[in-house]
Parts: sequence; C-alpha cells; structure tokens
Amino acid sequence: MISPEASNALNDHLNAELFSSYLYLSMSAYAAHKGWKGAASWLYVQAQEEMIHVQKMYAYIEDQDARVILEGIEKPPSDFGTMVELFDAVLAHERLVTGRIRDLMTHALEENDHATETFLQWFVTEQTEEEKSCKDVIDRLKLAGDTGLAIFMIDNELAARVLAPPAV
Repeated sequence: MISPEASNALNDHLNAELFSSYLYLSMSAYAAHKGWKGAASWLYVQAQEEMIHVQKMYAYIEDQDARVILEGIEKPPSDFGTMVELFDAVLAHERLVTGRIRDLMTHALEENDHATETFLQWFVTEQTEEEKSCKDVIDRLKLAGDTGLAIFMIDNELAARVLAPPAV
C-alpha cells in the first residue's frame, strides 16, 4: 500500500501521461497534414507508447490498493512549425516528463517507499531512451538542413519505427 501523497502524485503523473499521448496524437496529425508521413507515423507510435505508460501506472496504482482518478485532458497545441521545431517540441516535452519522473522518484525515496522506487526505475530508464531518440532525430534533421530531399529521406526513415511493447 502506498501513502495518500504517493497515490496523488502517481495519479497526477498518470494524467500527465494521458496528456502526452494526446499531444503526440496532435503532433502526428500535424505532421500528416504537412505531408510528413514518416514523422506522422513516428509520432503516432510515440502516442501509443505513452498509453503503455498510462497502463503501467494505472496497474501499479491499483496493485498498491490505491484508487485511480482520471482528470480532464488539456487541449494540446495544433501547430508546430518546421519538422525541426516539431521534434524540438517533442524533446522539450520529454524533458518535462523526465523532470516529473525525477520528482516522483525523489518523493518515493523520501518516503522510503521501495516498491514505488523500484517501479519508477523502469520509467527512469525509459525517459533516458526517449530523450536520446528525440535528440538523434533532431541532430539528423539539423545536419540535413532545409534541403527538401534530405528531409524527404529522413522522413522515410522515421516511418520505419514500430511499436515495441515492453515485456510485462
């Protein structure tokens, strides 16, 4: 069983992960509208991954005999600029999520809540991978510049990303 404070913090994060999925769906729709089919696909997979995070958090809260509380989801932006600006926004959001995970981990450590600390370690590792993945895309886009052919080639490569659900 977790403390009421931990339950509130985890529920808050679960709702933030729901927003993340919604944000990436909005980004995917924007990319599709711009004709960036690969980026749209990459972002759609990202939205699906965020829902996996929601499901993990949901199950953990319930497993700890706490109650899941769903809140309203804020409307995400719908315009994101160039492809570089789009992925800069992805990276900025992932860094925000990393900060939230860090805060959850700090709270678990302060409460000597080893079960939650162990649970959150998966998210710490996941966020490291998420940030690296976004940064790699941004680096490649910046290297390519605004050349249409280079953007086209990178966009085609982004389409290769598929959802790889984590082992349970």
